Amino acid sequence: MLFNYMQNQSISLGWDFYIPILLFALLCFMAVPVWVSIGAAAITMLFMSGALPLSLIGESLFDGIDAFALTAVPLFILTGDVLVRTGLSRKFLDVADALTCWTRGGFGSATVLVCGMFSSISGSDAAGAAAVGRMTIARLVESGYPRPYACALVAAGACTGILIPPSIAYIIIGLVLGISASVLFMAALIPGFIVLFSILVTNIVVNRIYHYEKGGNIGFAEWWGNLKQAIFSGWYAFIVPGIIFYGIFSGSLTPTEAGATAVIVTIALGFIIGTLKISDFPDMLISSAKVNGVILPIIAFSLPLAQVLAILGVPQGFVASVTSLTNDPTLLILLMIVILIIAGCVMEATPNIVILAPILKPLADSIGMNEIQFCILMITSLGVGFITPPLGLNLFVVSGLTGESILKIAARAIPFVFFMMIVVLLLAYIPQLSTILLPEIYQ
Repeated sequence: MLFNYMQNQSISLGWDFYIPILLFALLCFMAVPVWVSIGAAAITMLFMSGALPLSLIGESLFDGIDAFALTAVPLFILTGDVLVRTGLSRKFLDVADALTCWTRGGFGSATVLVCGMFSSISGSDAAGAAAVGRMTIARLVESGYPRPYACALVAAGACTGILIPPSIAYIIIGLVLGISASVLFMAALIPGFIVLFSILVTNIVVNRIYHYEKGGNIGFAEWWGNLKQAIFSGWYAFIVPGIIFYGIFSGSLTPTEAGATAVIVTIALGFIIGTLKISDFPDMLISSAKVNGVILPIIAFSLPLAQVLAILGVPQGFVASVTSLTNDPTLLILLMIVILIIAGCVMEATPNIVILAPILKPLADSIGMNEIQFCILMITSLGVGFITPPLGLNLFVVSGLTGESILKIAARAIPFVFFMMIVVLLLAYIPQLSTILLPEIYQ
């Protein structure tokens, strides 16, 4: 019924579209919370266009977040918080440090690796930047890295939080586009690790050029001994990511079930090793609820806005306008990447996903892009925005931890942005990188 209604709509847009969009931009410029800005724009657009009765907006808000898949979001956030409070995250750092201590730039490389390890549990880039930043930035500075570069390194490494499964971003885009989160997690595995590798290589190259960190003068026997000791003393920390990866990729657990299992196991490990107490639970739950309380209102208000945009024919109008200029798939893909990176620079990933995914997917369909590849390309492109001004979220997180200027951190993050952009282009034009691990039906 909705499809038939949309087919009869004109794709010409009037003030019922432009005024709400301008209102949204103005509110964001005034630093009004994103969910309030989106909600005001959605209600104004509904009122001016008459696309849907305003009386339905309350029902729409609750229907939008009444999804079993979204239950995984608070569970993974809570798992990451428990991981930090129990000290298990430091075990990851010990193993990563022992693994890379043989090379110059070893602790910088360890910092990138531990960002990836933390990402494989929490699914959140901001949580990873905060947790890893507290553990590593001071030590990176002691190792010889300038403080702004140390902050940029952590901010870049933490970008893998939305790129490596279990990523909250893939849960959300799967919900919006009706794609299984488990399938997206499997597809994201190789692209996520390619991004992680690109950040690792960037740090090695920069360290070689500027000679920030000395070291790497140990023999194989000493390195092997350090690694065995680190693994022996912290092997149990890897039970948690092992459960998540095995459960999801074997098909024995849904992402929500994997998140619930990870929470229980992490809490149990905390009690067993004596680093978690009952008295820690109120602060732990409140902290996780605050993070979750930022994400869910954005989703709730973004979905009605996405619905009214669909009714007004914005996705169809956008595709018609763009394809009237060029039908070259190469140029259209570049246009999508530019739009996503700019959007990632000025707004958080969640509203970008909910609003832009339904608009850009028809364009991707028009050039024959696989829907899985489109999701991977979108999330990876948005990930670049986490370390680019003016609203790079990870820049603000590490700046808040250290008091370092955001602009100084952003300047040091330029090499990471460059190499991440190369990965984005590879994912855009080599679809096999996103689909090689998937069953043939998705390729």
